[in-house]
Amino acid sequence: MYIAQTFNVLHDWWRYLVGFLVIVLAVIVGQIPYTVLAIYKAIDSGSNLFEMNETEMMSLLEPNLNLFLMLLSFAVGLVGVFFAAKVFHKQTITQLTTARNKIDWKRFWFAFALWGLLSTGLTLLDFVLSPEHYEINFQLKPFLILCVIAIVMIPLQTSFEEYLFRGYMMQGLGVLTKTKWVPLLTTSFVFGMLHIANPEVKQLGYIIMIYYIGTGLFLGVMTLMDEGMELALGFHAANNLFTALLVTADWTAFQTYSVLKDTSQPTEAGFVDVFMPVFVLFPILLLIFAKKYKWTNWRDKLFGRVEEPVNKENIIEV
Repeated sequence: MYIAQTFNVLHDWWRYLVGFLVIVLAVIVGQIPYTVLAIYKAIDSGSNLFEMNETEMMSLLEPNLNLFLMLLSFAVGLVGVFFAAKVFHKQTITQLTTARNKIDWKRFWFAFALWGLLSTGLTLLDFVLSPEHYEINFQLKPFLILCVIAIVMIPLQTSFEEYLFRGYMMQGLGVLTKTKWVPLLTTSFVFGMLHIANPEVKQLGYIIMIYYIGTGLFLGVMTLMDEGMELALGFHAANNLFTALLVTADWTAFQTYSVLKDTSQPTEAGFVDVFMPVFVLFPILLLIFAKKYKWTNWRDKLFGRVEEPVNKENIIEV
């Protein structure tokens, strides 16, 4: 099983502590180019970088360059996750990804296409119903450059978050506590709280944290029920990629040359922003996945004990 198979690799608590520190260091190293260039631009413009808010800081650089350098730290962080798994745990990328013998890319592409089509459709529907909230932001050359950067870098960013939270942390907490609910709830909460500095929180209020934590919980449930991260990887990549290409706003984390720009200035998150995704769309998606992949035994897969196999070579294959 996805967490239980981690007993087959080195899983001492100190290995996860050292591995986590290495991953944090990798992210910091990946942030150096952005920080150096941002400081240079701030000095050149006579501004104080340390007095700027996140939105002002991101406006220092050309949007495509800003996006690339912002995502670079996640790409380096992903290398850090794979390095920690390989060096400290003698764990392969496949073992970190899934309980199956090999990564099921069909699952990845199904989740990617399903959420990509659905989220794009909902955005276009809102554009049709409320055109006064949008303006056309399309510029061919910058958009094509954006496409290259986004298609290459955003999946690395989302994969880093998935491999860190639904992979490294979930498996580590699972084998250390021998539970499933502890890693599920812990990784969901930490994943959500790491978004608390996003400009969306300042614009929409702390209620938007329900969406971030709820998204983490949704991704965690998918991973445990499906015995692997493929669906979570596909969903997360589609969510961020289509958002970056389709719509931007002055108060969002991604400032891009997208097709549309949201010119509305919401003062707080509403039903569409928080409750519809978490309590309507995500449960529907879970039901679709459950039917397609024949998920059963929800209680044990989400709240059961993680038992160390008697014969570690005979982990159940999915």
